[in-house]
Amino acid sequence: MPRTRLSQRRVRRTLLAVLAAVTLVLVGGAVPAYAEPDEGGTKKLRDALELTAKGHIEAKAKLDNSKRRQTALTGELKSVEGRLVGLAAQVGEVAAQSYRVGRLTPATMLLNTSTPQAFLERVSDLDLMAQRDSKRLRDLVNAQQEAQQAKLAIDAEVREQQKQLAVMAKKKKEAEAALAEVSSGGSNGFSGGSSASAKPAPRNSDGSWPSESCSVNDPTTSGCITPRTLNALKQTQAAGYKRHVSCHRSGGGGEHPKGRACDFAAATNGFEDRSATGGDKAYGDSLAAWHVRNADRLGVLYVIWYRQIWHPGTGWRAYSGSGSPAADHTNHVHLSMY
Repeated sequence: MPRTRLSQRRVRRTLLAVLAAVTLVLVGGAVPAYAEPDEGGTKKLRDALELTAKGHIEAKAKLDNSKRRQTALTGELKSVEGRLVGLAAQVGEVAAQSYRVGRLTPATMLLNTSTPQAFLERVSDLDLMAQRDSKRLRDLVNAQQEAQQAKLAIDAEVREQQKQLAVMAKKKKEAEAALAEVSSGGSNGFSGGSSASAKPAPRNSDGSWPSESCSVNDPTTSGCITPRTLNALKQTQAAGYKRHVSCHRSGGGGEHPKGRACDFAAATNGFEDRSATGGDKAYGDSLAAWHVRNADRLGVLYVIWYRQIWHPGTGWRAYSGSGSPAADHTNHVHLSMY
């Protein structure tokens, strides 16, 4: 092929690249880029955030489950105590009767019969009385034992709740210590997203989150995400937040490579290398608030948006990255999943 033709093709490719770059700038800087690979701070911080958030969520699930068991046990105890009142009254009648007339012995009752037929009837009556009195006493003792067991079980649940509250307090303290690296203290969070409308992701029978792998196709990339992340993505979009999203990312650390995180662009054109303002900022505010309001339904680990981070143990706190819109999360909402 002549050298001049090759040179012409190279020139055309160069011109096309330049035109594309110019067009990108003219349309407002929308870029198909993702957030920085190390968003969420250092690996040490990301690991601490993940572990403390998981610890808090797991302790809260155990706490809630214990409260449900305590409620059920309290209902059982109330029912047993109601039975005890009736049984105690029945046994009391037997005791009162014996006190008033004296407890007749079987021999006395049998001797006070005038005919063989009366004797047989008296034998039958004695048997029925013995069965009745024995059952009343047995039922009373059993009910007392059930009540005692229910009280002990309730006490055990109270201790379990105190234990989980202590775990949650510990995880909060650990999260605050880890966040001190990138946080200057508490913050007010964001308004909007008032509806807790998300369809809950499946849980285990005890209320905990099942372990999931990166096993389903990510509709936003060519990678994979977990089923719980997919549910969160679909529920977010169903709530009306339909701007550009990118979930799986093969490089870097954090939850993206595990299929447990999504970045939601604030701008209508996608990710932009500038901080959101106006309607884009309001969109991000509402989206971040919606994720927090539905965190327990979706299984959210933490949310980062506009120099603030929400952690289930600490709430909203100030957050600072390396200064760029991507690192400071001022151009996208970051969602990390359990």
